[in-house]
Amino acid sequence: MRTGLICKKLGMSRVYTDDGIHIPVTILHLDNCHVVSTKTKEKDGYSSVQLGVVNAKEKHVSKPMKGHFKKHNSQPKVKLSEFRVSEENLLENGSELSASHFVDGQYIDASGISIGKGFAGAMKRHNFGGLRASHGVSISHRSHGSTGQCQDPGKVFKGKKMAGHMGAANVTVQNLKVVKTMSEDGYIYIKGAVPGPKGGWVLLKDSVKKSLPDNIPLPAGLKTNNHEDSADVATSENTKDDQVVDTPDVSKKEGDSNES
Repeated sequence: MRTGLICKKLGMSRVYTDDGIHIPVTILHLDNCHVVSTKTKEKDGYSSVQLGVVNAKEKHVSKPMKGHFKKHNSQPKVKLSEFRVSEENLLENGSELSASHFVDGQYIDASGISIGKGFAGAMKRHNFGGLRASHGVSISHRSHGSTGQCQDPGKVFKGKKMAGHMGAANVTVQNLKVVKTMSEDGYIYIKGAVPGPKGGWVLLKDSVKKSLPDNIPLPAGLKTNNHEDSADVATSENTKDDQVVDTPDVSKKEGDSNES
């Protein structure tokens, strides 16, 4: 079990293969992803790594978190998240992860906070069909209909699908394919949609329902001074059928990376 990554969602775009096939992708960005702290099975009962992304100013960090970062000799981070790992895949504090942590063609699981929709009715929230448009139905065409029973049991059971708050919940989408990774610029192209709004945080992990590729970097895809590691070399040697030949602009930062 390897660690995951914390990325920021930039938005959706499209890429093309050598055969001219159009692939819709979600572009994620990895920025200053460092290991803040680790936990071991002997000391804490389980092994994990805590990752932090995007350096934060000290004045924007609470006193308890300042003590946490100072204890582990780490720069304050905007976003923290913990990932369970196996003992052989533990990382040292301060290690920086690269986008090459995932390889082209690999399947991953993406988790994020879905877009909040506020208070929604039963038709929008649970895909109800609504009431009939005639034959005595007046005004309440989009209502959910009856919710209870007769005298016995004479109540509405908990969990009944009704109108209420929709969205703003943790959502995980499994078996998403990695189309392309750009380790130097920190961009990861994922096929299809990823939960969350633009600018939201997304957690990426190895798929639990798919086997890992043979050229996966172990214990993780770490960033070196040359902005390249052995995983990049292995990825370039093993080309995939859906290799990307063109990448459109999504943000200002991405303009320079399209030439690669």
